[in-house]
Amino acid sequence: MARFLKRGRDADAVAEDDAKVRATVENILADIKARGDAAVRELSIRFDKWDRQHFRLSEAEIQACLDQLKPRDLADIRFAQEQVRNFAEHQKAALRDIEVETLPGVVLGHRNIPVNSVGCYVPGGKYPLLASAHMSVVTAKVAGCKRIITCAPPFEGRPAPAIVAAQHLAGADEIYCLGGIQAVGAMALGTESIAPVDMLVGPGNAFVAEAKRQLYGRVGIDLFAGPTETLIIADETVDAEICATDLLGQAEHGPNSPAVLLTTSEKLARATMAEVERLLTILPTAAIARKAWEDYGEVIICDSEDEMVIEADRIASEHVQVMTRDPDYFLQHMTNYGALFLGPRTNVSYGDKVIGTNHTLPTKKSARYTGGLWVGKFMKTCTYQRVLTDEASAMIGAYCSRLCMLEGFAGHAEQANIRLRRYGGRNIPYATAAD
Repeated sequence: MARFLKRGRDADAVAEDDAKVRATVENILADIKARGDAAVRELSIRFDKWDRQHFRLSEAEIQACLDQLKPRDLADIRFAQEQVRNFAEHQKAALRDIEVETLPGVVLGHRNIPVNSVGCYVPGGKYPLLASAHMSVVTAKVAGCKRIITCAPPFEGRPAPAIVAAQHLAGADEIYCLGGIQAVGAMALGTESIAPVDMLVGPGNAFVAEAKRQLYGRVGIDLFAGPTETLIIADETVDAEICATDLLGQAEHGPNSPAVLLTTSEKLARATMAEVERLLTILPTAAIARKAWEDYGEVIICDSEDEMVIEADRIASEHVQVMTRDPDYFLQHMTNYGALFLGPRTNVSYGDKVIGTNHTLPTKKSARYTGGLWVGKFMKTCTYQRVLTDEASAMIGAYCSRLCMLEGFAGHAEQANIRLRRYGGRNIPYATAAD
C-alpha cells in the first residue's frame, strides 16, 4: 500500500482558495463584458501597473523589441520554434480527410477544418515565458488558422522583448501587451478595440485557468491548463540530486505548483527530501520553489511498479518524469498524464522550452479525459454525407422512417417519407402516424 512521507495542503483549504478565485474571475469578466476597453484598461493598471490607450503593439514597437535581442537569442528562438513546427507538421500529417461509400450509393466523409480565429495567452508576469508563444502560435499556424492574436503581460513595466520576438517570429497577426483575466476576457468577449476570437489557448495562473473555464462555451478552449504540476517516478537506479533538481525545477513556476516524488525506494525518498532542502539554500528562485514544495510537495513510497502506476494514474499529473530501470513499462501501462518524459536523459524543461512536444498540458486531473495542446486541437472534424442514387435514398429512408416513429418524431419521419414517395416508388413500406 502506498504511504506518504510528505503530504501537500489539505484538500479543503485548496477548495476554499479555488472558490475565491472563481468569485473574483466571475466579477471581472462581467465588468469586461459590460464596459469593454475601459474595464480592461482599469484592470491593467490595477494588476500590472501598465497603462496605455491601446494595448496592441505597433510594428515599430515590435521591431524595437527584436532589436534589443542578441543574434544568438533570436537564433535560439528560431531553433525552438522549428522543433515545435516540425513535430506539429508530423502530427497534422496523421490527420486526414476521408470519404467512403459505406453502402451502395451512400457516401460519408469528414474534413478537418481549422478554427478561424484563435487567441493565444502567453504568461509572463513573473518570468518572460516566451516558450508559450512557440507552443500556441506556431501550432495554430501549422493547423491553418486565419487569425492568430496573442496577449502577454508586461514584464518589469514594459513589453518583454523576448516574448514579443517569439510571438512575432511565430507568426502572430496581432500582438497585445495585456495580461491576466483582462487579457483572456478581452480576447473571448471582445471590446471596442479587440475583435473576439473563436478559441482561447495557452497556460496561465489559477486566475487565467478559471477565466478560460468560465468562458468555455462562449468560445472554445484548448484545455484547463492551470499551475504547473510535476510527478517524478523513480527507483534506486537514479540519485537524489537529479530527483530534487527536477522537482524544484518545476516548483519554481509558482507557489501553488505541485511537485511529487513517487518511488519504490525509501532510501531515495529520504535522500531526495534532504537534497531538496540543500538546493533550496542556493537556488535563485528558492522563495517561490520553497513555498510550492512546503504547500504542494509530496513524497509517496510504493511497494512495486504496478502500485506506482496506480498512484500515478490517480494523481493524473501534467508532467510525469520516469527515471526507472524500465521507463517503457510506464509508457505501456499509464493512462492518465499530460506528457511523459522517459529516462534520465530527458526532463520536463526540455519539453517546456525546446524539444518540440507541446508544453500546454492538462492540470488538476483533467489528464483523465484529455491530452495536451496539439495541432488537432485547432481543427474541427466536420462530417458530410451525400446519397448518389434513388435506390439508396429509398433504402435508408425506409429505415429512418420507422426509427423516427419508434421515437415519436412524426416530422422527422416525414422527412424520410417524402423521399420514399419521390425516389422509392410504391413498393417501399414506410411508417406513418397511424402505425
